[in-house]
Amino acid sequence: MNDVETLVGAWLSVPEVADALGLPHRTVRRMIDDKELLSARIGPNESVAVPAAFIKDGALLPALPGTITVLLDARLSADEALRWLFTPDPTLPVVGAPITMLQLGRKAEVRKRASELAF
Repeated sequence: MNDVETLVGAWLSVPEVADALGLPHRTVRRMIDDKELLSARIGPNESVAVPAAFIKDGALLPALPGTITVLLDARLSADEALRWLFTPDPTLPVVGAPITMLQLGRKAEVRKRASELAF
């Protein structure tokens, strides 16, 4: 088990993401390929999986795609972006990791901090 796998905790397979979002599997794979959705290879079979925290009430977190773009524009790899999103940060206004803030609909502070990574 790698550190990103442990840090994220709950993962969904591509078929599970497709079912949760009501999309074809190929659409989810394209979203991963296009970096609209971050994934990692996890488990003993190194299966492609997406953090379960990215989905809420049958939809992607609204602030997620833009936040992923900011993180990748800051030259973080997908693994680094996942690690950043899920690493607890005691300086955030809400206790938890940046993903917690996104789940609460508080994207401004997360995006500000993500954009600062580029400098």
